[in-house]
Order: sequence, then structure tokens, then C-alpha cells
Amino acid sequence: MLSRLREDVLCILERDPAARSVWEVLTCYPGLHALWLHAIGHWCWNHGLRWLGRFVSNWNRFLTGIEIHPGATIGRRVFIDHGFGIVVGETAVIGDDCTIYQGVTLGGTSTQRGAKRHPTLARGVIVGAGAKVIGGFTVGENARVGSNAVVVKEVPPGATAVGNPARILHKEVDAQRERTANKMGFSAYGLTASGDDPLLKALHGLIDHAATQQQEIERLAAALKRHGITVDDGPVTVSKVDPTQLNRLVDE
Repeated sequence: MLSRLREDVLCILERDPAARSVWEVLTCYPGLHALWLHAIGHWCWNHGLRWLGRFVSNWNRFLTGIEIHPGATIGRRVFIDHGFGIVVGETAVIGDDCTIYQGVTLGGTSTQRGAKRHPTLARGVIVGAGAKVIGGFTVGENARVGSNAVVVKEVPPGATAVGNPARILHKEVDAQRERTANKMGFSAYGLTASGDDPLLKALHGLIDHAATQQQEIERLAAALKRHGITVDDGPVTVSKVDPTQLNRLVDE
């Protein structure tokens, strides 16, 4: 028991640069307190004391602002940062070394009793602030869920999901590459440094392609005119593409 408490404190010191001492972590981190209270409620739940487990969970929410159903399973070295507004459902499973930020919901879509209604987070998953992971699927090992993403289907191991509904950004298939990336720095809030959203990339590509086509059409028209060929069949008013303005709109 003491070794697990020590792991919980050390993982916060490792992942949160704002944590300055063991005493500060012990006294000022509601995510840590929520996990400890959940351990009590979870023990009661598993030993048939269902009402008492729910009662402990209710006090946990009152004291920390974090609601974890006593039936939820939580692994070792889980870091709940800030934590206010987090909701974890009854059949949710949170694996070892996961990180969850404020406002996250691990919710369910089914009302069937006894079914696996809530998601499973495999080892090392990061769920960014405000994200909603809804359903009885698995978010794969070392995957990242971006802030405010809405995930309604399985996320492959090593992938990053962003948006509503969430889109898969990339999949790390090389374990060594993943370990190297982790050594370079912890990915807070489940964000990627390059902001490589595929939808935004596609939109920017289409805008740039349209601008290039417009330039080519203007060059062809000028060349035909120099050779005395008229291609004007009537008054056609087409506004020119302004790629800078369109790209700015997409980014906003």
C-alpha cells in the first residue's frame, strides 16, 4: 500500500513541472486525493458494500470536484492533473501510467446493466482537457486524445485523436521511436507539437492548389491573347482566390 502511495506521488513530481515538493503534492493535489478516496470506495464496491462505495464516491466528488464511480478500475501511477469536472463511469478502466486532465468524461452510451458501457484506457494514454471518450471501446497503449476531442470509436495504440468527432492523426508503429519521443518531453494535454491535423492539411492543400491553378489559367489566357486567340465567350465574373485570407480562415 505504501509503495503504491509513493508511486502516485513520484509520478506527479515527474510529470508536473509545477510540483515542487512531496509535501506540496500530498496536501495540494486534489487528483491524488481523489484516487485515494476512490481506492476506498472501490474496495467497498468489490466487497458487496455498494451503498457505502457510492457514498464515498459522492464525498469524493464533493471534496475534490472529481466524480469516479466506485466500480471503475484504475491502475498504478495514474496522474489526474487539476481534475475538476472529471467524470469516470462504472465500467471504465484506466490503465497504468495514464494522465487525465480537467473536464474529461469517460462515459457510456448503453443503458444495459452489466454491459461494458464505458471506455478502457490502456497503459500510458493521455486524455487532454475537456475531452469526451464515450463508449465501451479501447483507447490503445500510449495513445493521445487531444483537448476537447469527442472520441466515439477505438483509437489504435500510439495514435493521436483530435476533433469532434475525433480523427486519427498518426500511428506510431516503432516502439523505440515512442520511447525516444517520451524521453524528449511529456506531451501535456495530448497535443502534438506540429499541429498536424489531417483535415486542416487537406484544406490548406486544396486552397494552395486552387491558387496555383488560377495562376496557370491566367498565364494560358495571356499566352493565347499574345497569339491572337480570343477565348472570351461572354462576360464572366469570377473573384480571384486569395490563398492567404482563406488559409487564415481555416486556421481560425
